[in-house]
Amino acid sequence: MALVNMKELIRQADEAGVACGAFNVANMEMVMGVIKAAEETNTPVIMQIAEKRLPYSPLPVIGPMMVAAAKDANIDVAVHFDHGLSMSLIRQALDMGFTSVMFDGSTMPYKGNVEKTREVVDLAKTYGAAVECEIGVVGGSEGGNIEHKIKYTDPLDAKMFSEQTGADAMAVAIGNAHGVYKEAPNLRFDILRKVKEKSALPLVLHGGSGISDDDFQEAIRCGIRKVNIGTASFLAAMNYAKTFLQGDAPDYFGMSDAMVSGVFENVKHHIDVFNFRI
Repeated sequence: MALVNMKELIRQADEAGVACGAFNVANMEMVMGVIKAAEETNTPVIMQIAEKRLPYSPLPVIGPMMVAAAKDANIDVAVHFDHGLSMSLIRQALDMGFTSVMFDGSTMPYKGNVEKTREVVDLAKTYGAAVECEIGVVGGSEGGNIEHKIKYTDPLDAKMFSEQTGADAMAVAIGNAHGVYKEAPNLRFDILRKVKEKSALPLVLHGGSGISDDDFQEAIRCGIRKVNIGTASFLAAMNYAKTFLQGDAPDYFGMSDAMVSGVFENVKHHIDVFNFRI
């Protein structure tokens, strides 16, 4: 098993009628928790970090750790740069060995999004890496200060975008949002089904934390092949550490183990949910 291209894992998921879990990490404990869950369930995963998380997890530190952990894993793991905005950082991730990158031009005018995405696709090809794009605007905030309002993906735009960019996967906006949901999201499966009909690209669901297991599985039935989980893992790591620190004799290494366990349990749960058969 080894570090692999995200495109290959999504292809396998599509053939099996399941979704590949894509799990955001921010430190060593989270990396270890993701790998442990993937190995225990014998399920390939995507491990990723978003550009807006880099002030807390610098790419020169976290990136090589992610790549090394994937190479050493006993299961296939893709390493993905999520919500890339800067060409220089996207290139830096590719230089480190990331096997896929995302360019997030979702808030740009359509033409600009196409042009910039194509530029990233051309760059990634020279590394043999895959590219994820986004059409429509996923709500919430991926670690930044700006809260984006949801702009539902237009199925016809999705068709043209997939044809014009040459990307390998496409994130869609169907009522999903980053961060903690204030109330249960109302996912527009009707839009998702229409996007699937119009576009041949594998579809990606962002903002997975807080979506119900039933809704995950309905989204997978409708064509989702990659699901992003970030906030739920961050909260699991924090809550397990908090519980441990309330014990009689807490220590740093015990807290580290607790964080690994929290991420492990969260990732394992989502792996089980995503790998049901349609």
